[in-house]
Amino acid sequence: MNKRQTMMGSVKWRMWAIAVIVILFGVFANQLMVSASPNIRRRHSTPPRLIAEDERDKRGAECLFGKTLRELGSKWYADLGPPFGVMYCIECSCIPVTKRRRIVARVQCRNIKNECPKLDCDEPLQLPGKCCKVCPGKANEQQELAQDVPVLQTQEEEEKNMKHFGALLTTRTSYFLNREEIKTPYVTNNPLNIIATGRFTFHKKNLYFSFYVSERASRPRAIQFIDETGHILEEIILVQSSNIFSVYQNATGKVCGVWRRVPREYRRQLRDEEMNVVLLWGSKLHAELALAGKISKYPALSSELFTSLLEAPSDKGVVLKELNGAGGTAVVSTSSGATSSIHLTLVLNGLFLNESADVPLNVRLEIADKKQKVLQDTVVVKKSNYDYNVIEFSSPVTTQDLRSLTRGKLNLIVESRRRPEIHIQGSILTRATCEIYQTVLAPTTTESKTTTSGLAWAYMNRDGALVYNIYTDDLKLQESPLITLVDDSVKRKTDLEDLTPSLSFNNAIGVLDRMGPRVLEPLYANNLAINIATENEQNLIRGRLIGRQLADARDSEEPIILKRLDSNAPAHLVGMAWVAVDNECTLHYEITLNSYNAQQGLELYLEEKPLEAINAPVTTKILEEFKGEYLEGFVMGMSAYELSKLETSVCYLQVKAKESGTHLLKGKLRSVKIPIQCTMPGIDTNRVGDLGPNDHTDNNVPTDPKCYHSGRFYDEGEQWQNGLETCSMCACIYGRVKCDKLECPPLDCKEGELRPPRKGECCPSCSPKEMDINSNVTRGCRLGDQFHAAGSSWYPYLPPNGFDRCATCTCNPITLEVKCPRVQCPPLACSDKIAYRPNKSACCRKCPEVKEAPVEKKAHDPELMGDQGTKKGTIKSVEEILSHGGCKMTNNFYENGHEWHPTIPSHGEQKCVKCRCKDSIIKCDRKRCARAACNKSAARNRLNGLTPSPLHENADDCCLSQCRSRRHQKQKQRQQRERQIDRQQQRSPGNSKS
Repeated sequence: MNKRQTMMGSVKWRMWAIAVIVILFGVFANQLMVSASPNIRRRHSTPPRLIAEDERDKRGAECLFGKTLRELGSKWYADLGPPFGVMYCIECSCIPVTKRRRIVARVQCRNIKNECPKLDCDEPLQLPGKCCKVCPGKANEQQELAQDVPVLQTQEEEEKNMKHFGALLTTRTSYFLNREEIKTPYVTNNPLNIIATGRFTFHKKNLYFSFYVSERASRPRAIQFIDETGHILEEIILVQSSNIFSVYQNATGKVCGVWRRVPREYRRQLRDEEMNVVLLWGSKLHAELALAGKISKYPALSSELFTSLLEAPSDKGVVLKELNGAGGTAVVSTSSGATSSIHLTLVLNGLFLNESADVPLNVRLEIADKKQKVLQDTVVVKKSNYDYNVIEFSSPVTTQDLRSLTRGKLNLIVESRRRPEIHIQGSILTRATCEIYQTVLAPTTTESKTTTSGLAWAYMNRDGALVYNIYTDDLKLQESPLITLVDDSVKRKTDLEDLTPSLSFNNAIGVLDRMGPRVLEPLYANNLAINIATENEQNLIRGRLIGRQLADARDSEEPIILKRLDSNAPAHLVGMAWVAVDNECTLHYEITLNSYNAQQGLELYLEEKPLEAINAPVTTKILEEFKGEYLEGFVMGMSAYELSKLETSVCYLQVKAKESGTHLLKGKLRSVKIPIQCTMPGIDTNRVGDLGPNDHTDNNVPTDPKCYHSGRFYDEGEQWQNGLETCSMCACIYGRVKCDKLECPPLDCKEGELRPPRKGECCPSCSPKEMDINSNVTRGCRLGDQFHAAGSSWYPYLPPNGFDRCATCTCNPITLEVKCPRVQCPPLACSDKIAYRPNKSACCRKCPEVKEAPVEKKAHDPELMGDQGTKKGTIKSVEEILSHGGCKMTNNFYENGHEWHPTIPSHGEQKCVKCRCKDSIIKCDRKRCARAACNKSAARNRLNGLTPSPLHENADDCCLSQCRSRRHQKQKQRQQRERQIDRQQQRSPGNSKS
C-alpha cells in the first residue's frame, strides 16, 4: 500500500512538474522575445522607424524581464507575477551575447532544483522564500542565490574616480579600426580632415557625452562605444540636424546625449581607459565615415572653462599632405585676481613629421581680428606618439586678455618650430561639456507671505554669451522689481549684472555678452544666483543656478513651472519640470522642488484632456512615486496614441502627497515634440469628439465617455439645448451626440390668449393678457436644467428616443406649475394581445384589419350552384378565425386551409410564391420548374431564333427567371473549368514560352 501511494505521488509530482515547465517555457519565451526586441512591444501601434536600422538591439547593455530592466551581469529569481509569484527554483541572469560585433544582453533562466543537496532526514522542511528543502534545525545552512554582484565601492566613491574623461577623434586616432580582427564596413579615409573632441561625465550610472565637431562636417548619424577587441558595447542613434528639437544643440553646435545605466563591467573598462568612442557619418546601408578615439582621463577637465578644437588649415578645402590626419584639442582654464593666469592642456598629433627625437613646438594666443599676440611660448615634446600627445603649460595674462578670452576673441595656434607652415589652430570657445543651468525662484524664508514664484534657466552659446530665461508668476510690476545676478560664494553679495532692462510681462529673456571671469567662474562653480527684489523686500524670490548635464528631458525647448494648488501646501513650495520624448519613443521627465520634506512620499501624475473646455474628460496616469526635492525618471513602452496626445492635447503634470492625497503642485505642459516614428499613422488629431480607447493598465485611470458639443463636454446621459440651433435638443448617448429638432404641440387656447413665440422661444404659448403687463420680467417653470416660459407647452425630451409625443407638458401661466399628462387612448374592442401600433411614434394601439376569406365550396351544397355564382360566407371575427386553426401574417388574418400570394410592400405581390394556412401554421413555397423544361425551351428558342418571353407557350414569369439563373450558373461553371485547364497547361514543362 505504501509503495502504491509512493508511485501515485511520484506520478502526481511529474504531472505537476510538466505543467509548471510548460507554463514557464511560455512565459520565458515571451520574456526573451521582449528582451531581444523591444520594438515587439509596440509593433502593432507604431509604424516602422524612418531611420534605417538592422537587427541590433536598442538596449544592448540591459535585459528587460517583465517591466523591470536588469543590468548586464545581474542575477535574480524569476517573478512571474500573480498567481505564480516568485519562482525561487528558477534562477535568471542577464548575460552578454555577441551578435554581429555587437554585445547585447539576453535573459537566461535555469532550474536550480536539481542542484539541491541530498538530505539524510526523513521529513525535510520547505521554508518560504527557499528553493531547496532543509532538515529540521539546519535552516541556516542552506546556500541561496547571490543576488547581483556585490558592489565593491559606493556610488559616491565610484563617481569621484570616474568624474571627467575626454577624447580626441582624428584620422590618426582611428587607426585601430583598420585592424584585421575588426573587419568592419567603416571608412577611415578622411580627405576633408574632419576632427572632433569629446567630453564624458559619469553621474549616477549614466555616462553623459558632449562633442565639438568640425564646422565643415554635418551632424553625425550615430555614436558607438567600442572595447579594445572591436566589439560594440553600445550604439546610440543621434537625431539629425533637420529634425533636431533641441534649442541648446542648435544654438551651440554641440552633439549631446547620454548612455543610460552603464553596466558594471563597462564602467570598469571606462575607469581603466579600455574603451573607445566612434562617431559615424553616412548611411547604415553603405560604408560610413568613422572617427574614433580612446576615452582617457585628463585631470585638467575638472577645472575646464574653455575648449578649443585645433584643425589643420585648408586652402579651398584642401589640406596639406603633411597635415593629413593632424588635429588636437585644448583644455583651457583661468584664474583671476591679483595675478591673472591661463592654463592650457593640449592633446594633439600630426605635427611631428615622423621625428622620433624631441620636437619643439610654438604655442601662441592672438586676438583674431587684430592678429595681435597675447602670449607665445615654446614647449618640447619628448618621444612623440603617433596617435596623441599631451602638453601642459601655464602663463600669466592681463585682465584685458582674460576679457577677450571670455568673449571668444582669441585664437590658439600650435606650430612646428622648424617648419611654421605645419601648424593647427582654432578659436577658444565655451567648454565642450553640454550643460544647462537652472533654478527655482522662491521666497528665501518660510515666513514670507508673497505669492510670487518663478523659474530660470541659462546656458552658454558658441560665442561665449550667457543666454538666460527668467519666468515669474504673479510678479507685481507696479512694485518696480529689480532682477540681478549675485555671487553666493562671497559674504558680501554684490550685484554682478543687472537684468531688469530685459523684463517684459513678468518675464526676462536676453543674452549677456559681457561675460567676465567674475561671472563665469561662479557660474561654473554653481555659485551664481538670480535675485528679484522690490522696493519693500530686498529678497522677494531667489534661486541659485545649478548646472545639469543636457540629455533627455532637459534637451527640450523649455521647462514649465509647477504652481501651488492647495492652501494646505507650504506657501513657499514651487517646482519646475522638463518633459521630452527621445528618439526611442521613451518619455523622460525631470522634477525639481523647493524646500520640501524629504521624508514624505510624493506621487507624480500625468493628466490629459482632449482640449481645454468645460467638463472635459480627464485621463490620469501615475508616472512615479518619489521622495525628496529632485526626480529624474522615464516611462518606456507608451503607445503611439498616448505619445500623440502629448503633442495634440492639453496635458498637465501634478504632484500629490502620497499619504494625504493633497494636490500640491500642478503645471500645464506645452506641446511636447514627438519624433515622427513614434506617432500613430493616420490619426486624426482634429476629431475632438473621438476620445480614443480607454487604457485600462494599472497606471491609467479610465474615464467615462463624454460628448463634445457647443464648446464644452457633457457627461453620459446629459441633455441640453442646442447652442448652434436654438429650437433643438441634444443628448449624450454612448459617447455620441444625438440632436432632435423641436416640434410644437397643438394648443387649445382661449380667444385672445395665443401669444407668438418671443425671442429665444420656439413655440407659441397660451398666456392671459393680464400676464403681459410687465413684459420685462421673465416668468416660467424649470424642469430639470431646462427653463420654459409661463404658458408654454412642449413635448418632454427622453433620449435616446427623442421627444415623447404621447405626453404634453405645460407651464401654468399663473401658478407656474408643470404638468405632463399623457394621451388618453380609447378602449379597444379587440383583444389586447393582437392589438398593435401602426408605427413607432404612435401613442395608442389599434385593432388589425381582418381580410374577408372566401368560404370553401362544396359540391353537395345546393346553395353554391345558383345562377348568381358563389355565395359569400358569413364574416367571422378574428377570435373565431384563430380558434378554428386560422393564421396571422403581419396585420392580416387567414382562415384554416386558405391559400394566397404574399405581398411585399417594396416589391408588390409575389406571384411565384404561394402560402397556405394549415392548423395555425403558415407554409410558403416558391414555384419550381423542371430542369428538362428549361433545356427544351432553350433548344427550341435557339432553333427558331427566338428569345424567351412571357408570351411563349411554354414560358411564364416564374420559369423564365429560374431558367435564366440556371443558364448563368452553367456559363460561370464552364468559364471556371476553362481557366483551370489553361493554368494547368501553362504549368506543364512542354508549354514554356520561347
